Amino acid sequence: MKSLFSRLLISASLIAFILILTIWQWFQFSQDFNRDQVQQSLHKELALHMAHINPLLSQGITSDAALKEAFHDFMLLGPSFEIYTLDPLGQIIAYDANKEKIKRSHIATPPIEAFIHGEQLPIKGIDPRSSHSNKIFSATHLKDTSGKITGYLYVIIGGEDFDMWQSLVSEHQAPRIWGGMLLGVMVFSLILFALLARYLTSPLSKLEKDLRLVESQKLDEGLSLSHDYRGSLEVRQLSHHIKRLLNKISEQHQAINRQQQARHDFMLHLSHDLKTPLTSLQGYIDTWLLLPTNERSSDLIEVAAKSGNYIQQLLSQMLELAALENGQIEPDVKETELSLLLQELKLYFTPRADTQKVQLDFDLNLELSVLTDPQLLLRILSNLVDNAIRYTPSGGVVSIKVISAPTEAQQQSDHIWLSVSDNGSGMHKHELQALQQLRSKPSFKRNDALPQLGVGLAIVRQLLTLLQCNIDINSTPGEGSCFQIELEKI
Repeated sequence: MKSLFSRLLISASLIAFILILTIWQWFQFSQDFNRDQVQQSLHKELALHMAHINPLLSQGITSDAALKEAFHDFMLLGPSFEIYTLDPLGQIIAYDANKEKIKRSHIATPPIEAFIHGEQLPIKGIDPRSSHSNKIFSATHLKDTSGKITGYLYVIIGGEDFDMWQSLVSEHQAPRIWGGMLLGVMVFSLILFALLARYLTSPLSKLEKDLRLVESQKLDEGLSLSHDYRGSLEVRQLSHHIKRLLNKISEQHQAINRQQQARHDFMLHLSHDLKTPLTSLQGYIDTWLLLPTNERSSDLIEVAAKSGNYIQQLLSQMLELAALENGQIEPDVKETELSLLLQELKLYFTPRADTQKVQLDFDLNLELSVLTDPQLLLRILSNLVDNAIRYTPSGGVVSIKVISAPTEAQQQSDHIWLSVSDNGSGMHKHELQALQQLRSKPSFKRNDALPQLGVGLAIVRQLLTLLQCNIDINSTPGEGSCFQIELEKI
């Protein structure tokens, strides 16, 4: 019952059986209707002729015992007829039958009057010998010599004997009729099943062949079905969903390739960032070891220690970036005072800035509170300031201030823009393009390709995405960079 073949076969058989049974019933009804109409039309004047040729009936007599003999003579000539006389109200008066056979003693007169007045045939009236069935009849008025209606002559056409013989014939023919019907149902079912199977399974076969061809297609070139399908709605929807699924698979494959390439490029970039301090660390240590004991200087060890610290910082940033990509960091948004955040930031970077003779110009008098995660915002600013100090020459300035919105369209009363700027070496084109993706508020995706940035700026990118903050970036190589971050003001 679960296979398409069996469902189609059973459906076709049921449809064929119901259809043939309906046609048979309609044919029987039509045949009975036409037979009754023809017989009643042929015998329309029967009652009138009987009343005319019988002396008693022609005089309007309805209850004379001599009528039974006349009825007997009439029925010998037509054994399928049953003859009754009725009074003007339809009560049965005389008949030629045993009294036990009469089931109803009253006949409704409206059908009789309709017949006498020539209305559309067939018209059926009550059969006195049956308690529930009606039959076609012939009828006429009985009138006395003065023309007064004394009753009706009522003749059933196809009486009890006719029904008995018809029943015997039907029983004899029933096996052949039902056998023919079953044979017809089987033949029709097979034909209908073949047509349905061809019509319904043709698109499925076509779809199955196309899916086999998909196996030979290359993912890099995209997967697709080669045809459109015009079958049933379900087949069209199925092919549509398969096409969408194939397109999605192709897009995901291309995205994975792009992500792998981006990761490869990022690792090359990262390896370069690690290689420089590692080379420096190894070089200073080797130099220190090669010197005689009395000539070894602590300056070499200090420089090596700085390189080691830088490597440690890179590794920590890599772990932080991995945590961001895996969705392990969730923002804790709350009211944050900018002045306290900037004071902490300045205290942290002042020793390093003094060493490199870089001025920190932070606006510490801000009386503003923003709605953000203070720890994540501090990481963003720390990475930006760290990069700015690294690439700003001696005598340069790194500043953090509140500015107006970059464009009129971005001006909102409940938002402020925090600017982190420097007059250092600026950013290269590929780095700037990677960060430009954050101009809108993107949703955080773990499978986003890594940007072609240093680890610090990659962390900035992910953290801004996590906080859903807009950013506007302006940078010119040799002149410096300016990062403008949008924050929600309280």
